[in-house]
Amino acid sequence: MKLNGIADLFIFLEALRQRKIHFFIEQYRPDSVTVTFTIIQYRVEVDFFADHIEYSYFVGNEDVLSSEDILQAFINHDYNALERLGVRMA
Repeated sequence: MKLNGIADLFIFLEALRQRKIHFFIEQYRPDSVTVTFTIIQYRVEVDFFADHIEYSYFVGNEDVLSSEDILQAFINHDYNALERLGVRMA
């Protein structure tokens, strides 16, 4: 599938639907629309511009945590605490 920009957004969304991949559509910038989807160990963000696309992907695991200390460290951007609590930093 060759994506040339915003004109191909619906084609891309249909491809995700056919594969039963849940997605979100958001707008962070005035010149693009972002489609975010998650598959095992990867979160992918695809930005559709008028004439091209760009994407980023993020690797992680899907562990379910209950530690409020870790949650608070994420909220506070406390990377030292995250490392001390055993969260692997990139």
